Order: sequence, then C-alpha cells, then structure tokens
Amino acid sequence: MLHVDLILAATSAVPADVLAATPAGPSVLAAGAEATPPPFTVGAVLTETRLDSWLALGLVLAAGLYLYGVHRLRLRGDRWPIARTAFFLGPGLGGIALVTVSGLHAYDTALLSVHMVQHMVLSMVSPIFLALGAPMTLALRTLPVGPRKRLLAIVHSRVARVYSFPLVAFAIFVVNPFALYFSDLYRFTLEHAWAHELVHAHFIMTGCVFFWPLLGLDPLPGRWPYPARALLMLLSVPFHTVLGLTIMQSTTLFGGDWYPSLNLSWADPKADQVVAGGILWAGGEFVSVTMLAVLVVQWVKQSEREARRVDRELDRQEARERAADAATT
Repeated sequence: MLHVDLILAATSAVPADVLAATPAGPSVLAAGAEATPPPFTVGAVLTETRLDSWLALGLVLAAGLYLYGVHRLRLRGDRWPIARTAFFLGPGLGGIALVTVSGLHAYDTALLSVHMVQHMVLSMVSPIFLALGAPMTLALRTLPVGPRKRLLAIVHSRVARVYSFPLVAFAIFVVNPFALYFSDLYRFTLEHAWAHELVHAHFIMTGCVFFWPLLGLDPLPGRWPYPARALLMLLSVPFHTVLGLTIMQSTTLFGGDWYPSLNLSWADPKADQVVAGGILWAGGEFVSVTMLAVLVVQWVKQSEREARRVDRELDRQEARERAADAATT
C-alpha cells in the first residue's frame, strides 16, 4: 500500500463528470496496448485485472509444476519445507502477478512510478523469494534420471557458470537500469507492447541471475563464501541510490514527450517522475539492506553448523583415543 500511496500523491482524481472532458490523447498507450486508463485509484487497479497474458499463463504453469513436485515428494514419504512452498508461490510468483496481471498493468506505460514499482518487484523482490523456494533442488529430487541429468548438465554448463558468476551477475544487475533509462530504449518499450513485456521478463531473469547465487539454496556453480556475498550485496546499495536520486532531480522527462503527449489531466509527469525516483531509491535500499541481513543470518547459521560438526569430530577423536588407551592398559 505504500507504493500505491506514493503514486496517488503524484496524481489527482477527477470527478466523473469531468472525465468526459479530458483532453484527447493517444487512443492507446503502446502498440497493441489497452486504451488510456481512468484516473489511478485503488478501485481502478482492482477492476483492470487481466488474465489473458502470456505471463499469467507462465505463472500458472510454474505454480502447477512446483506443487506437482511437492506432491511427488510427499507420495514417496519425503518432506519439503512448507516455508519454501509459501515463499515460491506467495511473494515469488504472487509478487510477479501483483504487478503484471493485476490492474497495475493498465498504468505501466501511463505512469513512470507504476513502472518503477514493477521494476522493483520483478528484479529485486520476487527473485529473492523464488530463490528461497529452491525450485531447482525440488526438480532434481523429483525428476526421472534422464531429465535430471539434462538439468544438471545445463546448470553446470559454461554459459550457466559465466552468468551465475557473482561479479558477472552483479555487473548485469547494476548496468541494466542505466542502459534502459538513459537511452532511447525506454521510449521504444513504451511505444511497443511486445518490447515492454520483454523488459518485464528481462527484469525477472536479471534478478534471478543476481540473487540465486547469493542465497545459495539451489546447486549453482561457483558459489562464493558468505563474506564475499555480503560485500557484493553491500556494493549494490549506492547504485540504486544514485539512479533514484538522478531520476528525482532530472529536469528531463524519461521517455521524452511520451507522458505529456498522453494528456492525462489527473497526472503530472514531472511530479510522477519524482515519485518514481523515490520508489527506486527507498525500495532499492530497503531490499538491499534486508537481503544483506538475510546473508548475515545464513552466515551465522553456517558457522554454527560448522562448529557443531567440528565438536562432533573432536568428540569422536577423543573417544577413539580413550578406547586406544584402554586397550593398551
């Protein structure tokens, strides 16, 4: 609701009898997209939900496959943590659905702030929870021998090793937003619906490539020790701050004259851009710091497990020495 309140702060509702007098603008927001949406309200977000996109189908398919895998494990008597299922289906797939299938999609080319909410959720929030769901581990435990070997071959392929290497993933994660927003590419995605949808998929993949190796629940190659992972997460914080502040302070509208040309009487493009930058700045720092805390907790738990393992080994060694001493006396 915080993001919704921020967006509403940059817009002003217009009475129903004034809507008919709204200045004419483009009949559509992007090639093949829906007509210009009504004033941004919570009610409008609820009523503009769609279930006919390719992404909605993909989300349903992913959820079905995950639940089928969990069901297979239970049939043979194996356990699968409920928390992992909740993370994957809830904030993971559910987060993606919230910003792409719900009514927010009707505003993602009309308000930069809505697009920025999508950016944050698709690239920084949902990928974390998808990784916490450990879907690759689930697949390896449930797939037949043949498909399991093929999946392992893909995971340990040269391409996977390169893209999952933390420094490479970090570079992709940091550079992508600058390349998108500070070039003509962003305007192109506003004008072409297929390109806009492709950017959504790209956000998800970029976030997964960055966060999955950091969390380390799935068997990915080139896993770094926890201190290095925490340092890498810490280094990502300034980039979101710089990008967010740059967007807030920019006197040039992102997307050129796209937003003013929509002639939305209920929205101020300049004020909305300030809100968008604030969302990226505050959201990026919050997610980065939270993720850093998660890594520290994982690091502490690993250290405790290692300490218990060493203690058990020392106890066994001491028992063997006492047994040897007893045998010689």
